[in-house]
Amino acid sequence: QTGRIDKSYPTVCGHTGPVLDIDWCPHNDQVIASGSEDCTVMVWQIPENGLTLSLTEPVVVLEGHSKRVGIVAWHPTARNVLLSAGCDNAIIIWNVGTGEALINLDDMHVDMIYNVSWNRNGSLICTASKDKKVRVIDPRKQEIVAEKEKTHEGARPMRAIFLADGNIFTTGFSRMSERQLALWNPKNMEEPIALHEMDTSNGVLLPFYDPDTNIIYLCGKGDSSIRYFEITDESPYVHYLNTFSSKEPQRGMGFMPKRGLDVNKCEIARFFKLHERKCEPIIMTVPRKSDLFQDDLYPDTAGPEAALEAEEWFEGKNADPLLISLKHGYIPGKNRDLKVVKKNILDNKPAGNKKSDLINAPKKAADASNPQNDAKLDEILKELKSIKDTISNQDERISKLEQQMAKIAD
Repeated sequence: QTGRIDKSYPTVCGHTGPVLDIDWCPHNDQVIASGSEDCTVMVWQIPENGLTLSLTEPVVVLEGHSKRVGIVAWHPTARNVLLSAGCDNAIIIWNVGTGEALINLDDMHVDMIYNVSWNRNGSLICTASKDKKVRVIDPRKQEIVAEKEKTHEGARPMRAIFLADGNIFTTGFSRMSERQLALWNPKNMEEPIALHEMDTSNGVLLPFYDPDTNIIYLCGKGDSSIRYFEITDESPYVHYLNTFSSKEPQRGMGFMPKRGLDVNKCEIARFFKLHERKCEPIIMTVPRKSDLFQDDLYPDTAGPEAALEAEEWFEGKNADPLLISLKHGYIPGKNRDLKVVKKNILDNKPAGNKKSDLINAPKKAADASNPQNDAKLDEILKELKSIKDTISNQDERISKLEQQMAKIAD
């Protein structure tokens, strides 16, 4: 639905301070987590058909941070596992099903955490912090697996996200305040695999990653453009593809999960751009002549089913996302409802097309008659004769009756 929302439209309003971050649950389309300045994390169940009344009662309130909570992120493969990070420099991993904080990483960061990202199977997290370090952490062992000091030398905020192959992509600023992006291998963080300088704008670059196509979209805060890059195994590793430009700057950006895209229109990404007074969808499509399902654009993607239960993950198990095909979301066009049942052409013996064959065909059919057919023919002829006899008898009877009636009338 588009257009202005009514002032009395229902909202989700249980926090006592501003909401700083939200995250939709990957395993339940009705569940959303929110972190707030009131130091709590709340998990909400949105009714099936949307809100009719304002929602003030969360399913669970998670209390454990001593300062505002700026980051919430669901585990990609385990059900009911939620990570939160606050301005107390602590990361807490919760079992939402029981409402308990099961892992508390409160001594790994000495400064503000800018962002946290899970890897593909949720066994590791990477964080970008104000101390210019990127850390790779094993949350269950509660240890730092790898870290890089001065990932980007500039003082402005950085971002770090895991890619599907286990590498880490970062955005930040150089000492000369130029915007940078870099690719790192966590097994060797000495030197980046690739490092690119972009421009001198001062908006923080927010990375949005699509693991299916290996494309990273960079949305600068306050920019009016979205740049996108493909990540490959060959030099230069980060390939610039294109830039989407518009007139108005973006205050923030949301990203539609792959399952929500229109596969009929070859839509590969949809953003929700936050303006000062509105939210605008921006749709990225690949122009294709064919209107068939495009397998190369839509490889199997992470589905809504969790691969692990929370308890299994906390016990040390790992599992990759359970993949689903997007093909069942594809609806063929109306003009292709015609069903053609193909017969196997090889089953039919080749028919001769000589004139003599065509002339002889009826004779052959007559010659092919067998005694059984003759008997049936006799039976039918007898039945016809008896029907004719009955009709002529009835005719005689009717004429006699008519004569009697005439006499009576006279």
